[in-house]
Amino acid sequence: MGEVINLNQARKRKQRAEKAGKAASNRAKHGRDKAQRGRESAEKEKLDKTLDQHALDDEE
Repeated sequence: MGEVINLNQARKRKQRAEKAGKAASNRAKHGRDKAQRGRESAEKEKLDKTLDQHALDDEE
């Protein structure tokens, strides 16, 4: 005969492992420090400004 296990504990252990894996992927995806956020926002502002400068005016 096999080993007796508590199904509730096994289910909860599995859920915790899945949640930890999802949390790790979210940290990698969204986790940025303040310097990175500042650098990205400055880059975005520069690109937006450059794009606005190159916009054609509609004079009709």
